Amino acid sequence: MSERIREKLNILADAAKYDVSCSSSGGTRKNDNKGLGDSHASGICHTYTEDGRCVSLLKILLTNHCIFDCAFCVSRKSNDIERAAFTVEEVVSLTINFYRRNFIEGLFLSSGIFKNADFTMERLLRVVKKLRLEERFNGYIHLKTIPGASEELIREAGLYADRMSINLEMPTESGLKLLAPEKNHEEVKKPLAVVQRQLIQLKDEKKLFKSTPTFVPAGQSTQMVIGATPETDKDIMHTAAAFYKDFSLKRVYYSGYIPISNDNRLPVLGSQPPLIRENRLYQTDWLMRFYGFHVNELLNEANPHLDIDIDPKLSWALRNLQYFPVDINVAAYKMILRIPGIGVSSAKKIVQARKFGKLRIDQLKKIGVAYNRAKHFITCADTPYQLKDYQGTQIKTFILAESQSKYLKHDVQQLILF
Repeated sequence: MSERIREKLNILADAAKYDVSCSSSGGTRKNDNKGLGDSHASGICHTYTEDGRCVSLLKILLTNHCIFDCAFCVSRKSNDIERAAFTVEEVVSLTINFYRRNFIEGLFLSSGIFKNADFTMERLLRVVKKLRLEERFNGYIHLKTIPGASEELIREAGLYADRMSINLEMPTESGLKLLAPEKNHEEVKKPLAVVQRQLIQLKDEKKLFKSTPTFVPAGQSTQMVIGATPETDKDIMHTAAAFYKDFSLKRVYYSGYIPISNDNRLPVLGSQPPLIRENRLYQTDWLMRFYGFHVNELLNEANPHLDIDIDPKLSWALRNLQYFPVDINVAAYKMILRIPGIGVSSAKKIVQARKFGKLRIDQLKKIGVAYNRAKHFITCADTPYQLKDYQGTQIKTFILAESQSKYLKHDVQQLILF
């Protein structure tokens, strides 16, 4: 690798680290004692496929030049940083060479916007097209869509990428206007709609023609920056729910804002990223996608923010004690899912196991139920007491007293990920 390519890689891999939508990770461990392995601060990240496999990706920007001046973005045009840009051939060469050395299994490619959206998107398209058609590369490719790019370029890129995504940036239009006046959510919705329409169309065609080409088989996703603007958790999750519904997204990612600017519209430098809040938002997202909760049940006018000290499912249960206790031996599967301490896997096992007789406490523990938490909300064959004896605040105190949560025992600091 030439010194110039190495220099570009350092700059453009470092610039890409703020994008969490490929579930990235990184480390700075140095191999200084003749050991095995040597991790780098950035450049290689990991994502997970639908079947649970961990895939390592080369994570880079095509360029960190940008015509926009978004206050929250390290690549904004007014930021005095070192700039670089790969050529199409350089990205292809890096990907193939890293892949052949077994460093990576795929590519995560994003970009700042130079000249205009189509100019940038056309180059991203050339990269993935060259990889697939000329290099016959069959590794995973996650490609960022450029807001404002033409529909033809997006549709063609989808034939070569496994997943496409486009960042929503701020959760609300007003938040985006505050920090990036030149952008708007409509420019994000258009490409998401293009990909969704194409997915539906090709899915229908595939029923008739086996030769129908593959299009974005891993679906599409988006990312929101959390904590840079004053939106409530209710605002954030309502936006996420709407995008899941309208564009059939695979994932919405929530990225706690890392202060990088002295701009008075943003949290001051040195502020801790909202780590716990980010975690609570992911838990809420999970409840909406896999537990049948509607966002209004978890967040509403009376409760616009998630509790920091307890998870959103427990918070909902404490606010709705009229639904409890649930008789674990007769309750519907959907209601069992709502009991704190019982996950999807345990709920399915309960429904299966009770066909053979009434379940008791020791059986629930063996199934995997977190009984110390669930006991306040259930009855079973040998339940020792009734929930009606306690108020929500008392139950919360009991659970927190027994909790092993790391959040309660230590000051929460953002990990140094890069």
